[in-house]
Amino acid sequence: MRAATDFSSAAAPRVGAKSCAGGVPVAAAASGSSRGAKSARRFGLDSGRRLANKADFERLLRRGDRRTMDGYTFYMQKRDAGPPRLGILISRQHAARATVRNGIKRCIREAFRLEQESLGALDLLVRPPFGRRPGSEMIAQLRGFFSHLNS
Repeated sequence: MRAATDFSSAAAPRVGAKSCAGGVPVAAAASGSSRGAKSARRFGLDSGRRLANKADFERLLRRGDRRTMDGYTFYMQKRDAGPPRLGILISRQHAARATVRNGIKRCIREAFRLEQESLGALDLLVRPPFGRRPGSEMIAQLRGFFSHLNS
């Protein structure tokens, strides 16, 4: 039985902690990579980059500029300042299964996340076409659409 003052277990990794092949905990192993660096720029999609309330959706649907490209419908409106904001309109008509609908939303968010720096201060509402399947082709296509929207 260990004494109460024995601190030899303090240096050992926690039980259940993930580790890389060398036995070093993952957090310590990744600290030298570019992901953990403070200078790396993060292109996240926090709450300030989402259209969250009903009034914003209705404003874009009523007064926003509408563009349709390859079945996708984009409602957009420029703002004076701030980051671009994204809203997504998707229903059971787009895909019956929730997992497919969530995959479509993930693809739209990922394409927006990658292209948000080029969009400027823009509110954007995206309605995908019916029957599309999520995947890398969808992300590439949406990235092209997002780059054309600002021009």
